[in-house]
Amino acid sequence: MAKPLEEGSKAPAFNLPTDTGEKIALKDLKGQNVVLYFYPKDDTPGCTKEAIGFTEKLKDFKKLETVVVGVSKDTVAKHGKFRDKHNLKIVLGSDAESDVVERYGAWVEKNMYGRKYMGIDRSTFLIDGSGKIRKIWRKVKVAGHVDTVLGAIKEL
Repeated sequence: MAKPLEEGSKAPAFNLPTDTGEKIALKDLKGQNVVLYFYPKDDTPGCTKEAIGFTEKLKDFKKLETVVVGVSKDTVAKHGKFRDKHNLKIVLGSDAESDVVERYGAWVEKNMYGRKYMGIDRSTFLIDGSGKIRKIWRKVKVAGHVDTVLGAIKEL
């Protein structure tokens, strides 16, 4: 079991296929801030609201030299449908193998109505241009989260 990630530690590398069929890798984003957020499932109410929220503020993130990447276990094809249905402008990474989700500690045991199962913890990581994790949000509540992340980037 890997040691849990902490603010100030080096961000684990990732190289994921995206909703456009291209790949996105942390090493290719050097010099830019990265908001890497993990969400449970495309086209569910909270996940849709979060993706739309990041899309609506994308210009603000770009002004702060920040790339926003949403990651779930959904396939590239499903991500494409999700993007098109809601006119999303952020990058959606597919981690079907759960490799990146696990390295970031976002693959956790959940409990719903007494039933335990494994799933993605809605969490966000702010990675600076040198690849260092500057802020971690776990068990994210969607309301107000995008503005909280923007505020943290402005403080870097």
